[in-house]
Amino acid sequence: MLVHAVTSEEAGLRADVLAARLSGASRSRVTAAARDGLLRVNGEASKGSRVVEAGDRLDLEIPERPPLDVRAEPIAVPILYEDEDLIVVNKPAGMTTHPAHGVTHGTLVNALLAHVTELPGDRLRPGLIQRLDRDTSGLIVVAKTPGALRALGKAMAARRISREYLGLVHGIPEHARGRIDGPIGRDPRNRFRYAIVANGKPAVTHYEVRERFVKHAELRFTLETGRTHQIRVHAAAIGHPIVNDAFYGHAEPQFGLPGQALHAFRLSFRHPRTRERMEFQVEPPPEYERAKALLRERS
Repeated sequence: MLVHAVTSEEAGLRADVLAARLSGASRSRVTAAARDGLLRVNGEASKGSRVVEAGDRLDLEIPERPPLDVRAEPIAVPILYEDEDLIVVNKPAGMTTHPAHGVTHGTLVNALLAHVTELPGDRLRPGLIQRLDRDTSGLIVVAKTPGALRALGKAMAARRISREYLGLVHGIPEHARGRIDGPIGRDPRNRFRYAIVANGKPAVTHYEVRERFVKHAELRFTLETGRTHQIRVHAAAIGHPIVNDAFYGHAEPQFGLPGQALHAFRLSFRHPRTRERMEFQVEPPPEYERAKALLRERS
C-alpha cells in the first residue's frame, strides 16, 4: 500500500506516472489498479491521467499477482544436441525464454517441458543456465538433471562457458577490436530499460569487427559477464546500437527483422559429467542474413 503526500517538485505529474515511480510497479499495473478504483487522490478514486498538485494525498493499492502456472506446450524448437544431462537448442527470434507475468505461454520453457516432462531448478526457469532476449536468436544450453544444473551454473559463474554473438550495428567502430567495461543496472529514467550506471553490476563485453559496410558493420561479441540486455546496452553506449533495436536505438522496418539483429552463434563448455569439451555453432536465421545482404547491396 502506497500513501504519499505530493511535493512541490512532483506537482504537475500524472497520478499514474508518480505512482509507478514511487511504488516501483509498472505503468500497466498502476493503470489496472486505477481501473479497479485502487488509485486514489485525496481519498477519491482517480484516473491515471489526473495531474496532481502539491499537498495532494496519493494512495495506491496493488493486488498480489496470482502465481504463474507453467504448462507444457507442444511447440517445435530446433534441438542441436541432447543426452541424459543436457539439451542444446537454437531458440528462434520472437520466442521468450521463460514465463513471466505478461508472457505465460509460447516460451522456450513451455516447449521444453513438453519434450522432457520435468526439468530441475526454479519453477519458472527450470534447467536454464542462461537466457536470451525474446528477439535474440541462437544457442541456449539447458540442464536436465540437478547435478548438471549445479555444475553448469558454477561454470557460468566462473566464466568457463564461452558465448559468442553476431550483431549488425550502426556505424563502424574506429578500432577493429575493443573492450567495453561498464556496470549495468536499471535505467533511472525508464525502469524497463537498462543502462551503464555507477551502482550497476560489473559487465564486460569484447567485440571484433567481422565485416564492414558503408554505414554499418557486423560485429562478433564475446561476453565476460551475462547481464540483462548487456550487448545491446554496451553497443548503444559506444555509439553503435544494434540494427532495429527499438529499445536502445530505433525501429527499422525496412530490414524485415522481428527485433534487434543479434544472434548467439557459438557456445562452448565442458560437459558437466564427462568433462569433455563441447562446442556448438549455428548460423543466423534467414531474416538476419537478408538484413546483412541488404547492407552489402548498399555498399
